[in-house]
Amino acid sequence: MAAIASVNRTDVTNTVDYERLRKMSIPAVLAEAARIEPGKVAIVDGDRRITYEELWKQVQDFAGGLRQLGVVRGDRVAVCLPNWHEFLVAYFAIGLIGAIFIPLNTRYKQSEVAYILDNSGTGTVITAERVGEAALLDMFSALRHDLAALKKLIVARPVQELSPEEPDIVDFEKVVQSGRYAGSFPAPMQLEKDTFAILYTSGTTGMPKGAMLSHRNLVETTAVTAQLMECTPDDVFLVAVPLFHVFGMGPTALAAVICRGTQVLMESFKAATALELIERERITVHNGVPTMFVLELNHSDFARYNLSTMRTGIIAGAPCPVEVVRAIRSRMGCNICIAYGLTETSPALTITRFDDDDTDRAETVGRPMPGVEIKIVDNLYRDMGINRVGEIACRSYGVMQGYYKQPEETAQALTADGWFFTGDLGMLDERGFLRITGRRKEVVIRGGFNIYPAEVEEVLYHHPAVMEAVVIGLPDPVLGERSTACVRLKPGASVTVEELRRYCRERLADFKVPDHVEFFEEFPTTASGKIRKVAIKEMLSK
Repeated sequence: MAAIASVNRTDVTNTVDYERLRKMSIPAVLAEAARIEPGKVAIVDGDRRITYEELWKQVQDFAGGLRQLGVVRGDRVAVCLPNWHEFLVAYFAIGLIGAIFIPLNTRYKQSEVAYILDNSGTGTVITAERVGEAALLDMFSALRHDLAALKKLIVARPVQELSPEEPDIVDFEKVVQSGRYAGSFPAPMQLEKDTFAILYTSGTTGMPKGAMLSHRNLVETTAVTAQLMECTPDDVFLVAVPLFHVFGMGPTALAAVICRGTQVLMESFKAATALELIERERITVHNGVPTMFVLELNHSDFARYNLSTMRTGIIAGAPCPVEVVRAIRSRMGCNICIAYGLTETSPALTITRFDDDDTDRAETVGRPMPGVEIKIVDNLYRDMGINRVGEIACRSYGVMQGYYKQPEETAQALTADGWFFTGDLGMLDERGFLRITGRRKEVVIRGGFNIYPAEVEEVLYHHPAVMEAVVIGLPDPVLGERSTACVRLKPGASVTVEELRRYCRERLADFKVPDHVEFFEEFPTTASGKIRKVAIKEMLSK
């Protein structure tokens, strides 16, 4: 068993004033880090190392360049980039001039991007020429002819020089250069009222909705999270989750800046690259979705990497099986925290603490963070109390301002006194620990009996041959729905359908045993690593 890294930080003097920082705007947090530790490495991006002083200078210059292009307070600016330092420059610069930041998933297709740009009225897009097989510049160039609001494209790291015949398509570096000494910036932000970003949900259950998040939403939630994890300037964060996801931009990248740590960017996640970076850059904090850790743990060369610097990290974004949590702690030596939250809550609501025992750490998503209220409600939104399964409702400084231009959806999800209804199902125990039992929309109703996929998935994860498992419901003319277990096996493992069903039958009520089992080599995932259950359901419904 690997030794668990010390997390009580008794050997480190923490000079981070979290109480003061949580009342700042997003660009002010960076300015503070640059003032205190200008020569400290803020970002490692491939072979490039950028100090806080250099980063803050680039942010101010880029903000000035945006203003020269006509971007003003309240304008929507979309960013469609991988985990490059240019993403973070744009992130802070857009906030600095009071514009509204709209991150775009680099894997979205043209129709998905068109919906978001049209819905938000975006006028400027910052993108790459290509990301993998995606010809992003071509896509956005085509959209300029279809969307009246979209005027300008800013291209980071263009492969070839951009045509002077297209004055509205400009090089990112030239915008930085043109913005030098461009003058003053807007007055201080109203932290609760000023919208910093509109984050469109992943759309795994339908058309995406734009969650409006303020400076306070993101900064305070991230600061509280980082403080609970005892982050200090000595920490080195692995940025493996996409920056365009709230998990990447908040409790990963912004947390690193708040505590004046260093962040190491991964352009895209690969298990071997992650393990190499942990060893080479002496990573102390590794956040990720369960799939990332599963792939790392099952990598053929896992044992040869030195992971001894790993201190902690957050698993979030999808339910994490008990066996995976225990493997991270025992084989990686990482005192991992399990957190729960949503895009609409900036994101964290609950988190396990370092002194929680293994059972609570493995079977729950922890307790509410300071200042967060959680209750469990029934279909009529009545408080159900403890030890009963119902919908999770929350109220906190992280809850969004609302869905952009969708007042009806906002009214359905958010009450006038600040309670947000998550659509997730869970149960609170008498100590305040929250257990997630599934999505309200994902419950499989088989012959009148409710089957919670997370419960069946947990059983499947315990089977020695299973690497990942997903349970979905498919229509049935007699029972209404039948359950189907979709399974990925560990490398070299084998098991039959009947063996898996027998294994479940020994551990679950008969109606919960999957009616069907399907084997997959790969699961379709979102760019942030979440398994796309809707896509799997569509595949099996054909």
